[in-house]
Amino acid sequence: MGTRALRIDDSPAARCPLGICDGSGFVNDEATRTATDCPCRSQRIAAARSRGLEARIPRRYAGVSFDRPPVSDIARSAPEQLRIVRRYVDQIDENIAAGRGLWLQGDVGTGKTTLAMLISKTALERGHGTAIYSLPRLLGLLRESLATDGKMELIDRLAAVDLLHIDDLGAEHRTDWVLEQLYAIVNARYEAERAIVATTNLEPDALREALGDRTVSRLEEICGEPIPLHGPDRRRELRLDETPSAL
Repeated sequence: MGTRALRIDDSPAARCPLGICDGSGFVNDEATRTATDCPCRSQRIAAARSRGLEARIPRRYAGVSFDRPPVSDIARSAPEQLRIVRRYVDQIDENIAAGRGLWLQGDVGTGKTTLAMLISKTALERGHGTAIYSLPRLLGLLRESLATDGKMELIDRLAAVDLLHIDDLGAEHRTDWVLEQLYAIVNARYEAERAIVATTNLEPDALREALGDRTVSRLEEICGEPIPLHGPDRRRELRLDETPSAL
């Protein structure tokens, strides 16, 4: 008796984006009466994992690329750091499958968020479920979820998505509640062997003070050592360049 394929989406509107299967995520072989995964299945699973999460690149970063500013400017000031990020992006499928992340640490305006967005943009283009949040926004959603008893459901979705991007770690004032939520999210990712991409303005010792040893220890397991980015505030320099000269 043949293998019965379980559908991801049985709705009539479901269609294979590659035009290969019937929308089920499986390719049926009538001769052998078996079903094999359609290439679209991984895309559908990724989409299901990120459903209800913020999975959109902000407009400011929509065109981010290694070949254009501001990333090409970072190549001049921090070539080794950029090589690490490029290597991660070049092997993004393998890194996400292995639960390997990356985090960037440094001064304001040095390109941390830009590089993190480049990683997330590549992950989305490769069909990986991706959730993108600033830390204040993420904690705000958790506060809202408490009113609807949806906190654990949100934590579960954050644990399951292929890549979680958290911008501005340490930006929230330290409270017991903040520490508890951050630990719950990072520990869930750690236990599920899921990748995290993160940015922070804080030095490692200050980050431990802000987030707690347990959370930072797990981040180090997932992401390795922070990639340091230091230098002038490029956003400020750009604003100064765009200021009209006084008459």
